[in-house]
Formats: sequence, structure tokens, C-alpha cells
Amino acid sequence: MKIPYLDLNCIHQPIRNEINQAIKEVIDDSIYILGNKVTAFEEAYSAYSGTKYTISVANGLDAIILILLALDIGVGDEVIVPSNTYIATWIAIAKVGATIIPVEPDINTLNIDVLKIEKAVTARTKAIIPVHLYGNTVEMETLLAIAKKYHLYVIEDNAQAHGAIYQGKKSGSFGIANATSFYPGKNLGCLGDGGAITTNDEHLNVKLRSLRNYGSHTKYFNDFVGVNSRLDEIQAAILSVKLPFLDKCNEERRYLANVYRDNLSGINHLILPIHKFDQSQVFHIFPIRTKKRIQLQTYLLQKGIGTMIHYPLSAHRQKAFEHLRMAPESYPLANIISDTILSLPIYPGLGEDKVVHISEVIRNFYTKNKT
Repeated sequence: MKIPYLDLNCIHQPIRNEINQAIKEVIDDSIYILGNKVTAFEEAYSAYSGTKYTISVANGLDAIILILLALDIGVGDEVIVPSNTYIATWIAIAKVGATIIPVEPDINTLNIDVLKIEKAVTARTKAIIPVHLYGNTVEMETLLAIAKKYHLYVIEDNAQAHGAIYQGKKSGSFGIANATSFYPGKNLGCLGDGGAITTNDEHLNVKLRSLRNYGSHTKYFNDFVGVNSRLDEIQAAILSVKLPFLDKCNEERRYLANVYRDNLSGINHLILPIHKFDQSQVFHIFPIRTKKRIQLQTYLLQKGIGTMIHYPLSAHRQKAFEHLRMAPESYPLANIISDTILSLPIYPGLGEDKVVHISEVIRNFYTKNKT
């Protein structure tokens, strides 16, 4: 049985006709940039996320950069960020010239450890970026209390948690502004690059709409030194087709995650993801941890099962950030995660039978490799 890590065709097949129709409508209208499809999607995503405004942009990285620019965060400012995250979160801070202040994760949830944040706050701290990694929400109550105490901005990185819920609210609705990505493999993904910012702040909404469009509200008249970062009409139309199915798809991910848990529990030296706090995970990935990662990954591949590593090298050990002179051992928990994590297939349409099969193969591996 061949099982790819991710099968986008499997995800899109049930709504292929609707996607094709949406693309046809854009071609027939011949409006490709900042037209009615973008407006309609932004309104729909705001309603879904529980925020007043959605500003669509070209990708998730741009979303974070634009928020930092809109908040005038730059050289001399510090931004607290998880040590365990996709490197884009760090890149955004570097791009605006601010200082990256990493905080280690909770080794159980793999998200930023909110109990360690306050010790990282200084007089130069301007913002905290909690990342809802792997579809698992950060414990926001404590984080928001710290931010309020020290008058810090909270900027959520919600790229992997579309539809996740914390204490009755959607992730991506807590911060002054929140970034997300619609990269094809995300829970809500387009057929190319795409991203968005959500906010309840009217001033930021106006400024961000200008910044994403060369700093202009009116063509050829520019209020800011902006950028060109716009979600195109075709991608907006596709996202509008997919958005109504998101909750159902997330529910399927949760069901498959529980099948994994039921079938993988009790295996020595295999660590499963932990569900903590008042939240609803959406399992962008299903991460397991094992010291035998390479052996297990090779064994699964030999059995036709694809996996991924999210992420094989922690950000502070990347060549891109060697100029920061952070010792490799500076963030040991981030290192432990990057050295042991392995992502198993989990996506709508995968099916319970395949998850059971993958689990059986993993259990067989550990039966053969008990030491």
C-alpha cells in the first residue's frame, strides 16, 4: 500500500468542479488583482475567524512582515518568538531589523512555553509572536496577561491552525493583528501562494491595505513606502470555494488523529502529541517524536509510506542566522524537537484504514527494534 505524506489531489477531488467553475468566473470577468473575488473572500474569512477585517496578501511571510511594519517595529526593538517554529517567523523579524528573542517550547505541546515569556521581556520588547504550531493553539490566556502587563503587542502566527479554537474563540482573533498562510498544504490552502492578516483594529486595517499595495489607496498616489503583496483573484476564488468545507475537513483530521492515538499508544520510546488546555486542535500535522527517527522514516518509506520532518534544523542553528552568534546548544528543547520529530500522513480523504495500516507498520518497526 503506497501512502504519500500529502495527497492534494485527494483533498481537491470532491470539489474539483466547484474550483474549476470559480477559476472560469475569474477568467470570464478578466479582473485578476484586488477585484470582487478578493473582497468576497476577505469578508467570508473575517466572518469565519471572528474578526472585523481580513487583509489578504501574497503569502504568510509577507503577512508577518507587513504587521511589524504597520506597528512601526524595527531597529532597536525586540520581538519574542518561539525557538521551535518554522523559520519564516524569525525571517520576518529580521527583515524589519528588529531583534529576535527566542523562548523555548513546552516539550509536551511543542508550542512556546508561556511560563518562560516574562523572563525574556526587557525595556526594548515591543511584541510577542505566538505560533500555533502544527494546528495546536498556544495557551493564550497567560500570554495575553503578560502582554497586557508590559504593554506589548501580540501578533499571532496562525499559518498552521485555521479553525482551531481556544476558550471559545478562533485562533487568529486574539492579537492586535494576526498572520496566516494559504500555502497549498495548509488546512485551508489555495493552489499557489497566498496569505492574510486578520485584525479588529480599524487603523491597522486601513494602513495594511495601503502597505500591501505599494503604500497606495488610490492608484498612483502613495502614502507609504509599501510593497506589492496581493492575493490574486483566482486564489481568492479558490479559497472561497474551500472555506465552507474547512470545519468538516478539520473534524476529519481530528478523527484520524484519534485513530493514530488509539493505535500507537503504549509503544515504548514513541512520544505522541499531547492535547492540553481548552482548545480544539486542527492537526495541520501529526507529529510523533522518537530517537530512532531516521530508522523509522526509512522503514516506513520501504513500506511505501511517506513522512516529513517539521523541522530538521532549529532556526538558531540555521546558516541564515549564524550572524546572531547563538550557540547551537543555546536552545536545547528546540534541538531535541528538531532531532526527534517525524510527521505522519494526516489529511482529508486519507481514510481510517490507511491510518490503521501506518500504525501497524510503526508498531511492527518497534517490535523488531526493541532496544
